[in-house]
Amino acid sequence: MTLYIGREASKLWKRICAETSAESNLFIDNWKYIIAGFVFQYIHGVAARGVHYLHRPGPTLQDLGFFLLPELGQDKVYVSETVFMFVFLSFFLWTFHPFVFKVKKFYTVQIWCRVLAYLVVSQTLRIFTFYSTQLPGPNYHCRPGSKLARLPEPDGVLEVLVINFPQGVIYGCGDLIFSSHMIFTLVFVLTYQKYGTRRCIKQFGWSIAVIQSLLIVASRKHYTVDVVVAWYTVNLVVFFVDKKLPELSDRTNGSSLLLLPLSTKDKDNWTKEENHKLLNGNSVNPADRRPRSQSNGKNLEDVNINQDLQVRSA
Repeated sequence: MTLYIGREASKLWKRICAETSAESNLFIDNWKYIIAGFVFQYIHGVAARGVHYLHRPGPTLQDLGFFLLPELGQDKVYVSETVFMFVFLSFFLWTFHPFVFKVKKFYTVQIWCRVLAYLVVSQTLRIFTFYSTQLPGPNYHCRPGSKLARLPEPDGVLEVLVINFPQGVIYGCGDLIFSSHMIFTLVFVLTYQKYGTRRCIKQFGWSIAVIQSLLIVASRKHYTVDVVVAWYTVNLVVFFVDKKLPELSDRTNGSSLLLLPLSTKDKDNWTKEENHKLLNGNSVNPADRRPRSQSNGKNLEDVNINQDLQVRSA
């Protein structure tokens, strides 16, 4: 048993090292897109804080969702946040599964480039929308009489640029149309719908998205229109972004294992042309690259398996 565990741990370590080497090559060529995506998250946060200065509390607007769904109350506002954190953490961990599992469909760097592209476009539309018209916030801290409903006039630009995280995010007002929580939830669900492999998880993801929509309205964090607009806007954004960007590399056939640099010598032979093909979503012909040996003269386990299958089929 101890020998088996040690052997499996050794295989896992080699798999992690090989994946890290491949992902590092991709990150070097894509770091600008990754950093730009995260910087835009800050810009989106500053925009949401800026609109809070413009917010004017008033009577809650007539809303069909408020009429149909009972109000959860201030003591249960954590329910929708808990569901959202579950979705966020689950998706985050799933995007890093290629480092651990043998069967993989994508590269982590490539999937996050695609996810950040979805988020940036959706959040840009959201910023234009909530600055166009400011609605009186339905949330408890945004209603008339609340000290948090309006922010005092800032002393300078620096005060606007500094985001009071997480309080400034949780107790924001004015950034209503359309829901930011639903942007993240739908982007994650749609990404797994396309690149995930388990049908039951896909169905569960869509169920969670519907439940999250109902909880947001029941918690009075958004009007129903904020959630409805998010549903069709995010779906359209994902559709058109996928049309403009090249398809990601499909690793399910196992051929991508032959493309990983297995040693220092192989790393030097990893040409820029092959890197660009992978980044553009085009697979490199495995026949152009022969299985390479490690320093001990033995091929990787996955290459041996492919060779055994070829011998048996012959």
